[in-house]
Amino acid sequence: MRAVDLIAKKRDGEALSEAEIHFLIDNYTKGIIPDYQMAAWAMAVYFRGMTDRETIALTEAMIRSGEVIDLSDVDGIVVDKHSTGGVGDTTTIILAPLVAAAGVPVAKMSGRGLGHTGGTIDKLETIPGMRLDLSIQEFVEQVNRIGVSIVGQTGNLVPADKKLYALRDVTGTVESLPLIAASVMSKKLASGAHSIVLDVKAGKGAFMKTPEDAFALAKVMVSIGRGLGHPTSAVITDMNEPLGYAVGNALEVREAIETLKGQGPADLTELCLTIGARLLTLAGAASGEEEGYRRLERILGSGQALEKFAQMVEAQGGNPRVTEDLELLPKAPVVLPVVAGADGYVAGIDCYRIGHIAMVLGAGRATKEDRINPAVGIRLCKKVGEPVAAGELIAYVHAATEQQGLEAVQKILQAYRLSDLQPEKPPLIHGVEF
Repeated sequence: MRAVDLIAKKRDGEALSEAEIHFLIDNYTKGIIPDYQMAAWAMAVYFRGMTDRETIALTEAMIRSGEVIDLSDVDGIVVDKHSTGGVGDTTTIILAPLVAAAGVPVAKMSGRGLGHTGGTIDKLETIPGMRLDLSIQEFVEQVNRIGVSIVGQTGNLVPADKKLYALRDVTGTVESLPLIAASVMSKKLASGAHSIVLDVKAGKGAFMKTPEDAFALAKVMVSIGRGLGHPTSAVITDMNEPLGYAVGNALEVREAIETLKGQGPADLTELCLTIGARLLTLAGAASGEEEGYRRLERILGSGQALEKFAQMVEAQGGNPRVTEDLELLPKAPVVLPVVAGADGYVAGIDCYRIGHIAMVLGAGRATKEDRINPAVGIRLCKKVGEPVAAGELIAYVHAATEQQGLEAVQKILQAYRLSDLQPEKPPLIHGVEF
């Protein structure tokens, strides 16, 4: 078997066999197949696509390239969720303890933020003492003991994906549905969860810009999960404006804790309850979406989810008092108001621009090597559809310096679009891929 023959086969639109795909991934990971040949294959896939069978085989080959987490010792059906990335997306921090409080174990391996999207690990690190680098044994033991753990990905999880993604990033082959889907699902399935719900974002602040594109990606990922024996579902959600009101690591943790107290933004709360209900249903802990939704509503109102979050924080070395005293979280030295220059209604918020402004303030990374400032970010006061008067607050900037704050204020004003007529607010949830 030769790589050049497989490149030509895919170039000509033929489907590769499972053995051929495993040959490519295994030998590329080992360094036997050079970058230039794998780049040619990725470009052939970009133009020719892959069948469902090929995509499943690719995902399986990538999973086998490294460590696979064994969660068979955990009592119960372990669930996980994955978001394709957005702005102000703190659902994992809320969902994990909420679902665990319902008796369904959650074992979550999360990543760091890059570009305009935030990362769960960066957010949780703002809690004093919080450890996100647990060993696999510690990870499994904690899930067994308290029902939930959120940790960073291990260094040897799906090395084929790390190598292939870096190559795709510099060869113009990132935007390929089968390659995107295999990348996402290989990491999820290697993390060991039995059942998975995918939160596929659509909009200006998301990777997939339209609901149609998001549905297409969701369909491929659900097919992979099910094809490899894992009950999988996807929810397609809107990312044309930030989720909730907070953008920035400590600010988002603060909002997540407020949501766990039942005092969070309506959109963030609804999304967590919707995805959580689907997780409960997949795990057999609820007969259907409505029952799961109502059950999680009661848990959220009872304080059990907040208590479970405090248990998780304490188990991972963090200070559980953060749930009672939000002042323990990092605070920016400069907080500046952003006020509207005219009357009207908020017709739109450039979600990508808001995420980018937060990144420039220091809340995110332009490259993987950049250091983040946990305290900085943006706190929105007005969202799409809401009325605003001239001189009224529309946001706060949390900055490291006065100059950075003033620059961000002007950029936020440009990110807001006002109109004389009240716009129709887009749906939070565009649909579901079963």
